[in-house]
Order: sequence, then structure tokens, then C-alpha cells
Amino acid sequence: MTFYLMERHSMTWSIVAQDPATGAVAVAVTTCAFAVGAHCPFLRAGVGAVSTQSMTNRYLGPAVLDGMARGLAPAAAIQGALAGDEGAALRQLHAVDMRGRSAAFTGGACVEWCGDIATAQASFAGNMLAGPAVLADSYAAFVAHAGLPLAERLLLALEAGEAAGGDRRGRQSAALKLATVEDFPDLDLRVDDHPHPLAELRRLYGVWQRDRAPFLADQPGRLNPSGMTDMDAIEARWRARGLDLRFRRPGPG
Repeated sequence: MTFYLMERHSMTWSIVAQDPATGAVAVAVTTCAFAVGAHCPFLRAGVGAVSTQSMTNRYLGPAVLDGMARGLAPAAAIQGALAGDEGAALRQLHAVDMRGRSAAFTGGACVEWCGDIATAQASFAGNMLAGPAVLADSYAAFVAHAGLPLAERLLLALEAGEAAGGDRRGRQSAALKLATVEDFPDLDLRVDDHPHPLAELRRLYGVWQRDRAPFLADQPGRLNPSGMTDMDAIEARWRARGLDLRFRRPGPG
């Protein structure tokens, strides 16, 4: 029964990060458990990013974001979120806010190896890992690639941690979420069940760069509530891709 409970929850490692140049907040996470993207990463544009893991309590993610939205520093927001959780010793929780402040909590009952590294603009935390090198190498890779886009830095950091041993049970799922100014993430990728989840996550990131990223500015958003509506321009894009598609147009009168 203990093994079953552990498999349902997220013994994992993750990174929460904020990019002062773009205002982006992001979470990258991977684990040997099913669909980690469904229950660990939480973020909110203009507020920050959170990952809740280790016998995961999903309610902690929104609670920390709510606290940071009220102006609390991440450490205080985490403390407040955990105050009513009788299972706090089983939890691992970390966050970063829009000022680049980060904080992490690793409960005293988390499965070894467990730990965290909280730094400016990013936090790294994991449990049931092969050893401390998983987080140390993730951190080193993140710092070494400071000139790259945030999503790419996070992928490289996860890959470095995987090379250092990763989750000591193996691998199964991964996720990458990033938000800038909209209520919805710019990037929201999940690999729920795969023998090589990080390789698949990188493949999906490449597809996103090709098929989604170039058109984000055309979507309805805060600055342009209707988004791109020029039917001729949209059809021209379709033709450039070899698609014989046309909108229906209203007749005269």
C-alpha cells in the first residue's frame, strides 16, 4: 500500500523560474510518476510560479500564488499555505515571484535524497532523487546558459539533472509551463507517460517553436481582445502551407 501511494504522488524534481528581461514565469518538472503536469506546476502571469510535490497537495499551489498576489514574499506565502496542512512534513513546495525572490520548503519526512536550492530568479527542489548532484547539476546548467530563452534554459537544466541520475526510480512524465502577460500560459507542454519523457518534451518544444510561438501575438489578449481577424491574411498563411482553406464570407446585404 505504501508503494501505491507513492506512485500516485510526485516524488520528483522541478525548477521554478522568473525572467526579469521578459517578465516570464515558468515551471519545469519531471518524475517517475504519471502525468506530473496535471498536479505539480502552477503559475500566474504577473504573480509567480510554484511547484508542489512529494505526496502532492495540489491546493498548496494556488494558495501560494494567492499569497504572492497579495504582496507576500515567497517564503511567507509558503508558510501561510502550509499552516493548515497536517501533512506538511510530507510536502515539498517552492516558489518564485515577479521580483525574482524565491523560497523552498522540504518537509522533514520527504523521501531521501531530498533537498532544495533557492536562488535569485529560480529555485530547484526534488525528492527521491539519485543524490544531491541532480539539483546541483540542474542549477549549474541553468546558470551556464543564462543568455538563452527561459524555456530552453529549463530544458537544459532538467536534462543535466537527468544525466546526474534524476529520480532514482526511473522516469515517466515531464511538463513545461511558461506565462508572460496573459491569463493563459504561452507555453504549456505535458508528457504524461513516456519511456523518455525529457526527450519527448524537447521534441514537443520544437513543435511549439515551429507551429505555435510565431502566432502567439495574433491571439486574443489583453492588449488586443479580438486578436487577428483579417481573413485574407489568415488565408494567405494557409495557402503558404499548402492548405486549400477559406472562410465563409457574408453575402451582400
